[in-house]
Amino acid sequence: MAERLPSSGSLPDGQVAGCDTSGMILVHRIFRWLYRELPSLVRDVDDGDVERAGVVGIYAKLDFFALHLHHRTEDTVLWDRLAAREPGCAVHVELMRAQHAEVASQLARIEPQLDPWLEAADAGLRDAFAGDIEFLRDTLLVHLGNEEDDILPVAGAVMSQQEWDQLEAHTRKTLLARRRDFPRDVLSLQLGLLLASVPEAERDEWYHANVPAPIRLLYLLLMKRRYDRAMQELYPDRPVPSMF
Repeated sequence: MAERLPSSGSLPDGQVAGCDTSGMILVHRIFRWLYRELPSLVRDVDDGDVERAGVVGIYAKLDFFALHLHHRTEDTVLWDRLAAREPGCAVHVELMRAQHAEVASQLARIEPQLDPWLEAADAGLRDAFAGDIEFLRDTLLVHLGNEEDDILPVAGAVMSQQEWDQLEAHTRKTLLARRRDFPRDVLSLQLGLLLASVPEAERDEWYHANVPAPIRLLYLLLMKRRYDRAMQELYPDRPVPSMF
């Protein structure tokens, strides 16, 4: 935990310090699952199976996009504000920036490997690609743990709920703007993964407390079917692995 020092930041008029950061734990749970699963999905593609590589490649691209978006959102909304509000957290903020830069560097090495592998589903390219994703996974696990230990408790104490909610608003706005760039419904995937990240005994309560009624209806009528179809595509011969 950061040592508390005099703050040089101030809350916007009418806002009070204190916010619920628990949603970030769910997001982190999703990223741990995505990057735990992705190397195995890649390695399971048989040499030369271009069709299966194409399926896995769609979701690899989405995983990379999601991680870029998550970090850019934090870079845009969180770090400067948190360092100004709680100077004792500045050292942790700098660590977060450095870790984000390292993740971005690893993604810059990984992402160009995707298309060459998709062209022929070559086993050598596959294994190098999967190995680099595993290295990224290990880097990411350390980063997520550091953020949960050193950032979220401070943010919860010194930021307002309105400020914290800007993280979700920024993510949602970007997803809406980019949703047609992908061959899969990213909004259905996002909500389905969020639900999967909540323990089953708490899921119904979380769903009704955090998802507006119109979106719940849309999920029931359309989005859940799209999410289930995506999971069946990724795991055609076995149950979807749990996040827990």
